[in-house]
Amino acid sequence: MEENNNQQQIDIELNEEIAEGIYSNLAIITHSHSEFVVDFIKMMPGIPKAKVKSRIVLTPQHAKRFAKALIDNIQKFEAVHGKIKDVDNPFPINFGTPTAQA
Repeated sequence: MEENNNQQQIDIELNEEIAEGIYSNLAIITHSHSEFVVDFIKMMPGIPKAKVKSRIVLTPQHAKRFAKALIDNIQKFEAVHGKIKDVDNPFPINFGTPTAQA
């Protein structure tokens, strides 16, 4: 039996600015009946105001495909590097305040 390899190739351009990426340590997801909105935010220690660094808008179908792809990639990462530790409270109350240690 012969496989059908009619996949189209997509030429994707990645300029230098986008290739640098944007650091985010918080994501907020909202949705309506027709779209999912993901705001990627950077919170910095000692700064009470956080900024949205990027907003991505997805169709519900694309959001579901993205979630599946993310889960698949996390499983592959953990197979090589070990389980990723879950953090109950990623931003503790004293986030941004120095703590003394000896």
